[in-house]
Amino acid sequence: MRPDLNWASQFRVAVDYGYLEAEGREPPQYHPKLVINENELSMLHALRAELVRSSEFLFSVAFVSPRAIALLKQELVEFKGSGSIVTSDYLSFNSPAAFLELLALRKVGIDVRLHRSDKFHPKGYIFKDGRAVTALVGSSNLTENALARNHEWNLRVTAAPASDLAHQFDHLMRAQLEDSEPLTQEWIDAYSDTYSPPPSRQGRGSNSVITLDLPGQITANAMQESALAALAQVREANEQRAIIISATGTGKTILSALDVRAFNPRRLLFVVHREQILDKTIEEYQLVLGGIPTEYGKLTGGAKQSSCRYVFATVQTLSRPDVLSSFDPEDFEYVIIDEAHRSAAPTYRRVLDHFRPAFLLGMTATPERTDSLNVYELFDYNVPYEIRLGEALEADMLAPFHYYGITDIAAQDGTILDADTDLTQLTSSERVQHLLRTIDTYGQAAVRPRGLIFCSRKDEARALSAALNELDLHGQRLRTAAVTGDDSTEQRNSVVRSLERGDLNYILTVDVFNEGVDIPTVNQVIMLRQTQSTTVFVQQLGRGLRKAAGKDYLVVIDFIGNYANNFMIPMALFGDESLNKESLRQKLISAEEIGVLPNLSSVRFDQVAQERVLRSIASTKLDSLPRLKSALETMRNRVGRIPSLWDFLRFEATDPVLLATRRRHFPELVQALLKEPTGLTVYEDKLLYALSHEIFTAKRPHELALLSQLLDGATTVEAAIDRLESEGISTTPSQIESAIDSLTFAKHAEADRAKFVPLAVRRSNGSIQLVDPFRVRYLTSDAFASAVDDLIRTGRQLVSSRYGLRGLFAPGRQYTRKETARILGWPRSFAATIYGYKVDAKTGVCPIFVTLQKSEDISATTAYEDALLGASTMRWFSRSKRTLRSAEVRAVVSGEVDLHVFVKKNDSEGSDYYYLGQATPADPEETTMKDSEVSIVRMLLHFETPIDAAMVDYFRPEITG
Repeated sequence: MRPDLNWASQFRVAVDYGYLEAEGREPPQYHPKLVINENELSMLHALRAELVRSSEFLFSVAFVSPRAIALLKQELVEFKGSGSIVTSDYLSFNSPAAFLELLALRKVGIDVRLHRSDKFHPKGYIFKDGRAVTALVGSSNLTENALARNHEWNLRVTAAPASDLAHQFDHLMRAQLEDSEPLTQEWIDAYSDTYSPPPSRQGRGSNSVITLDLPGQITANAMQESALAALAQVREANEQRAIIISATGTGKTILSALDVRAFNPRRLLFVVHREQILDKTIEEYQLVLGGIPTEYGKLTGGAKQSSCRYVFATVQTLSRPDVLSSFDPEDFEYVIIDEAHRSAAPTYRRVLDHFRPAFLLGMTATPERTDSLNVYELFDYNVPYEIRLGEALEADMLAPFHYYGITDIAAQDGTILDADTDLTQLTSSERVQHLLRTIDTYGQAAVRPRGLIFCSRKDEARALSAALNELDLHGQRLRTAAVTGDDSTEQRNSVVRSLERGDLNYILTVDVFNEGVDIPTVNQVIMLRQTQSTTVFVQQLGRGLRKAAGKDYLVVIDFIGNYANNFMIPMALFGDESLNKESLRQKLISAEEIGVLPNLSSVRFDQVAQERVLRSIASTKLDSLPRLKSALETMRNRVGRIPSLWDFLRFEATDPVLLATRRRHFPELVQALLKEPTGLTVYEDKLLYALSHEIFTAKRPHELALLSQLLDGATTVEAAIDRLESEGISTTPSQIESAIDSLTFAKHAEADRAKFVPLAVRRSNGSIQLVDPFRVRYLTSDAFASAVDDLIRTGRQLVSSRYGLRGLFAPGRQYTRKETARILGWPRSFAATIYGYKVDAKTGVCPIFVTLQKSEDISATTAYEDALLGASTMRWFSRSKRTLRSAEVRAVVSGEVDLHVFVKKNDSEGSDYYYLGQATPADPEETTMKDSEVSIVRMLLHFETPIDAAMVDYFRPEITG
C-alpha cells in the first residue's frame, strides 16, 4: 500500500483486496481477516494489537475468565483511552472470581458493566483508532482457551468512520452501554451467595501427580512411567547409582516412591536438607507404599526412629559421626538423596561414603552448582530422566503462571536500587507504595494472596514487612512476616503454616525458601531483587508452581531495575543457556508476540522493563571467558570427561559457535580454561583455526557436507550433488563450486588469505579430492581428527536446525554482509562494497541491508526514511543521486535481479541483520532527500511471504496485527 495514500484511498484498497480481487496484491492494513487461533494468528494476539493502537474499545462478551484477564492485563494497564467491558451472569458461567477481576480493572480506568438481558450471548470486540472502526466478531469469549488455544472462528473487519458499518458499530456500542449498568461489589456479593458453578469438563492430557487416593494404589502418569522405565534400564545395566533432574513441582517424591515400590527394598533411607518437608514426604510415601504407620520413622534432632523399615532423615542429624556409626553400611538397600545438588557438601559426602546400598538415587531440580563441585560424578553420570521447567509446563504438571516484568523505581538521587543501597532508600515510602500499587494491579483480585517476596537483604525483608503491615490491600490490613536464615526451623515452620492457613498474606525472605520447602498454596511470587543467578531465579519461581486445590494460576511480579545483568531474566524464563544474543532476543520477542507459553502461561513486560532487558542483552558480553569457563566445567561435570561441541548441542547448552570461535578453535579454548592440552601440532592448529572460523560458521550446509565427502575420498561435482540431494540438501553446480572456493579461500579477501591456511583441494579430470598435508594429518592424528569430526557433526546439525537445507536464507535468522556474499557465491571481497545494497547482474541477485533507526550523526545524504509498513510491505529508498534511469535502479524495478531484504533495528545490534525474505518492487517514483534537493528513488518492497509477526512486532510494535 502506498504510504502517502489518504484514509479513503487505503480503505478502497482494503475493500478491493478483501472483497473483490486479492491475487497478486499486497494485504493492506485494514483488510478483512479471519482469526482462528492458528500459529501466531491468535485472538489474543489480535486483541493485544488492537489495544495498542486504539483510543477506544468495547468488549461485549458473555463469558469471562480470570486467566483471560491476566493475559491482557499489561495492555489494559497501559491503555490510555476509553475502554469498556460488558458481560452478564448468563448461565452462571462467570465465576465470582471473574467478576472481581473485572471490577479491579476500574482501578486502571476500564469501565465494566453488566448487561440487563437474561439471554446475553455476544462475542464481539470493537475498537476505534481515530481513523477507523475495527471489530472482531465470532466465537471467542474472553476466556484463556478461546483467546489462545481453542479452534475458533472470528472475523476482523474495518470500516471508515463515515461508513454505514461504522455507524452501526457506533449505535451498537451506545446501545450496549445504555442497556447495561456498572458492576459493583454489592452485586458480586449477592451473586456469590447464590452462585452454583456449572459442571466442569475434564480436559484432555492431564498430568496430575497423584491419580488415586487409596494407600498403595497410586499409579504413575505418562511422564513418571517414562522415568520409571529409564530407572529400570539403569539397574538392568548393573548400575548402582543415578540422578533424576526434575523441575520443582513435577512430583519427584511420588516418582521416587513409585520406584521404591518397584524395587521393594528390605529397608529404605530418604535423606533431606530441611526438616520442614519430612512429614509431607512420609505422607506421600504412605500413599504409594501403603503399610502400617510404624514402618515409617523420622531421624531428626527431635526424633530418633532409626529402626523402622523406611527411615526419613535430615542430613544434619544423619551425618553426625555418632549417628552414622550406629548404622551398618549395608543397612539400607535403597538410599535416596533429595536436593541432590547439595550432595557434594561434606555432610552429604560423609553419608554417601558410609552407606553401600544396592541402589542410590539422587533427585534435584537444579543440578548446576557455582562452586565447580561435580554432583554428576557422585551418581556415576547416570541421568536416566530429565524434565526442566518448559517441558513440565507442556506436560501440564505445573500450575500455569503469568509473569509481569515491572519497572522498579530509582533511588532519590537517580541511582538504581541494589543490595548495597542504603536501607532507607530500599524501604522508602515511595518504594513501598510502588510495591503495593503493583501488587494491587497485577495480583489476583479474587484470591487471598499467599505470596513469597524475595528481597536483597535480611534487614530489607524485616523493614518492608513492618511497613506493609501498616497498609491495606483490597480493603483489608496486610499481614506479613519476615523469615531469614537467622530464624530457627520451628520459627520458619510456624510462619509457613500461618501462610498456608491464610493467616498471613506474604512471607518476605532472602534465600531461605529457594529450595527444600513445599508450600503448594503459594499463588504469588514477587522478586524485589536483582536477578544474579538463573538457577536461583528458577528455584524461586518454582516455589509457586505446585498445583493445589483452588489455585488457578500463579502471578509472578519481577521488579526490574536498570541492571547490567537483566539478560539473565530471559535466560531463566526460557531455559536458554546458549549465551547467544540472537537466541535470547528471539525467545523474548516471540514469547510476548505469540502471547502464551506452554500450558497458557505468559510473559509480559512493561515498556521500560522490556527495553532494559533488551539493552542488557545488547550491551553484555555474554561470551566472556569466565562465563565460558563455567559452561565448560558444568558440561565436564555432566558428561564426566572433557566435553565436545556435540555435547553442548545435544544438551541444548552453550552455543557451539561461540565455543568454537571465541579463541582460535575449541581445543584452544579448552586448553586455556580447563588446562587440557590440545594435542595439536602447529600446522594442525592453523588448519583447525581456519575450519572453525570459516567453515564451521557457514550458514549453509554445503561446505561441511562437501568436506565430509572429501574426507571419505575423491568425488566429482555431479557425485557431490547427488549425495547432497540424498541428504536433503538442495544444491547446484555453482554452489558446489562456491563450497570448494570456501575450502580453498580462493575468493576470500587478501587479508583472510594471509590469515588462514587453506585446505589443499586437487582437481583433475573432473575429480575433486583433498590432498596432503590435510588428509595425512586427519588420518594420522587422533587429536586433529577428533576435533575435525566434532566440528563436522556439530556444524551440520546446527545448520540443519537453524537455517534449513533448502533455500538461500532462513527468514528471521541473522546474517552479516560477509555471510550473505558467501551464501550467494560472491567473492568475500564484495562484502565491503555492499553500501546498503548491491546489484549483481551476473548472479541476478540484489541483497538489501536496512538499518531502520539511523544514528543521529549520520549524514543528510544517507538518512533515508526506510520503514517497515506491515507484515508484507517495506518502504525503501535507493542510494542518493539516483533516478529511474540509473542502471542499478532499472535492474531492481524491472525485476532483473532477485531482491533479498535484511533489516536491523539500529547499530547497537552490531553487524548482524535479520533476513525478512525475498521481495518484489512496486510503485517506484523519483523524489528528493528530506530537506534536500538530492535526487533519490522511493519504492515499495512487497514480501513474497509475510514476515513473521514476532519480527514485525520487534521492529514496529504499533502496526502488528
